[in-house]
Amino acid sequence: MVREGAGTPAGGPEGPRGGQAARWVQGTRAAGRRMAWVLWAVAAATSPVLQARDAPPALPSVEAAALPPQGREMLDRIRHGGPFDHDKDGVVFGNRERLLPAQTRGYYREYTVRTPGVRDRGARRIVCGGRMPAQPDACFYSSDHYASFRQIVTD
Repeated sequence: MVREGAGTPAGGPEGPRGGQAARWVQGTRAAGRRMAWVLWAVAAATSPVLQARDAPPALPSVEAAALPPQGREMLDRIRHGGPFDHDKDGVVFGNRERLLPAQTRGYYREYTVRTPGVRDRGARRIVCGGRMPAQPDACFYSSDHYASFRQIVTD
């Protein structure tokens, strides 16, 4: 009678510990794949080429004096802390379109620029960013409901 595993080195084809070696190899491969993803993520975060691809393009500008009269009025209201006509004026703008420079949530706030002859809020907006809403660091004008922005330049 031949013992099981006899005639093969170390007790059988999988070695003395059965499938442990195979499991170790699989675990090592999975760890290697995870490490590759981590290295790729670090490279992507620090690569100027990849950062430039994800960064929004430089925005065109518009002089505050060139805004429509309702836009200039809204800038004045923003700087004076109101009053505002709509409940949504002054709420946090999420920048989901990623057209404005990246900032932490809560940095940007949106305001409605009245459009004569339109009963609803219309498409025109001013979005300002800064820690103090009445003293924004920068403001942007959108005439097409966030499809594009121009940075407002003041004197």
